[in-house]
Amino acid sequence: MSADDGDQGTGIDTTIPHSARIFNYWLGGKDHYPVDREAGDAWVAVDPTILRIAREQRAFLKRTVRYLAGEAGIRQFLDVGTGLPTAENTHEVAQHVAPDARIVYVDNDPLILAHARALMTSTEEGTTRYIHADMRDPAPMLVEAGEVLDFDEPVAILFMGVLGHLAKVEDARRVIRTLMGAAAPGSYLLLCDSIVVEGDEASLEAAEEYGSTGAVPYNYRPRDEVASFFDGLELVDPGLVSISLWRPEHPSGVTRIGRSDPEPLEQTIGGLARKPAVAPE
Repeated sequence: MSADDGDQGTGIDTTIPHSARIFNYWLGGKDHYPVDREAGDAWVAVDPTILRIAREQRAFLKRTVRYLAGEAGIRQFLDVGTGLPTAENTHEVAQHVAPDARIVYVDNDPLILAHARALMTSTEEGTTRYIHADMRDPAPMLVEAGEVLDFDEPVAILFMGVLGHLAKVEDARRVIRTLMGAAAPGSYLLLCDSIVVEGDEASLEAAEEYGSTGAVPYNYRPRDEVASFFDGLELVDPGLVSISLWRPEHPSGVTRIGRSDPEPLEQTIGGLARKPAVAPE
């Protein structure tokens, strides 16, 4: 059922665009309203690069989750601000590698709650759960997620293009500190966000116009502010880079390096970092 098929009794405001629904539209999904399509088309008209960013962000998620479930051996995932389900969600990628993986999704959009069943599908060995919560208040989130995840064991905590919705960088740091502080050594922080790039006026103009619609604004930050989210953690090679350059793959799935690397997306960077063991006293 598409979003346009009805919203009676859901509490969904169809008069204001929502970033999760716009991304769903850009990715070819069906869960969006006319107001979302209008805002999405307006953004593309000013900044057409956003379409590639949406696709590359999804590809970055797939590569990093495969790494986490495979090479890093992570079996627990907390995906904060998950957005609407599309193809190859976190649980699908993780459980393809590790069928016993446990995944908790977090979001506060009523439309996502209405579609939570699509996120609940899981392997028999694993678990998938959806939590309706606000990332600005991480303490209750930890309590509810703790019903599925064991924070005494390593967990991967994901923020895929959502921290820009927190206007103050101090608030974003606080959320990360709270969640990573509760996570065991050996846990990982995975995030990507868009940054201010000199000469890139289109992205900033599109974001400003989007904010004027009444939707929750998305804030482009200086690169050093995004880098500060990883303070105290050990970045996994190749570090904090354009999301298209984080261990890129050929269509065959083989990691590639060198001349065949894709063109970088300077506006959107991402990284994966590990929480080190506590130093002995």
